[in-house]
Amino acid sequence: MRVLLIGANGYLGRYVADRLLADPAVQLTALGRGDDADVRFDLATGSPGALTRFLDAVHPGVVVNCAGATRGGARELTRHNTVAVATVCESLRRSGCGARLVHLGCASEYGPSQPGSSTAEDAVPRPGGPYGVSKLAATELVLGSGLDAVVLRVFSPVGPGTPAGSPLGRLAEAMRRAMQSGDNELKLGGLGVQRDFVDVRDVARAVHAASLSAAQGVVNIGTGRAVRLREAAAVLARVAGFGGSLHELDSPPARLVIPGPGPEGHPVGSPPTTYPYPDGCGTWQQADVRTARDRLGWRPRIGLEESLADIWMEAACRI
Repeated sequence: MRVLLIGANGYLGRYVADRLLADPAVQLTALGRGDDADVRFDLATGSPGALTRFLDAVHPGVVVNCAGATRGGARELTRHNTVAVATVCESLRRSGCGARLVHLGCASEYGPSQPGSSTAEDAVPRPGGPYGVSKLAATELVLGSGLDAVVLRVFSPVGPGTPAGSPLGRLAEAMRRAMQSGDNELKLGGLGVQRDFVDVRDVARAVHAASLSAAQGVVNIGTGRAVRLREAAAVLARVAGFGGSLHELDSPPARLVIPGPGPEGHPVGSPPTTYPYPDGCGTWQQADVRTARDRLGWRPRIGLEESLADIWMEAACRI
């Protein structure tokens, strides 16, 4: 099976590439903006015609799209998350390759949900910010394209390589600084937020399964269990061997607060810095994952403690 992977250098794309390369039946070609891509192509600025010519030359059986932006203004997010997907869909429609499209969406497309509930694929999307809006628009383009396509709505991915700007990445970095400086007190805020954390390696397994399946439409990829950031912080402290105390600060529920360094380089223990939780999903999100089980034969395998231990191992290397 010849697979074209778009966005192989991103957080999710790297693990998807590893998973696909582990399958001896897969011939993988990576397309992206970086120098290490097999083929350099910028979806946000490249023409559908140019991509069509490449598809006709390579003739993949499956195209996996892991590309996109998670941060930036509305214009930049639209360009990288929506316009880019329009280019992929139009190119596939023009091409004679007949490839199946596996597109990675995200839980931000759903927006806030009722605490205690599990969000199924038939929920009405109400994204709470420009990121979710740009990703939902991309999903609608895929679903309306007439292609053989599936959209995997990934909930909150975690594990090795977790971006430092993500909530769990920030927690690990704050704990690393505290341990490096010998501080026995860590002040954290905004830990009441609950998210469905799914390991990035399990996400890669889901992409592989979707590539081989006939499933179409939207499929949620999560664990089916929401976890408070407060609980994740306690687990991270345990796996890190942090012997100090965790003090939770009062803060708005949709914001994550960790101590410095601030703009002037204040050390840990200085007045805390507040970071917005950027996904626009409010205080609660939990996936209904029955469709992934029934249509992909997929279940998550890696628990949150293992994911956090791997996040900490990378952070500890910087001590």
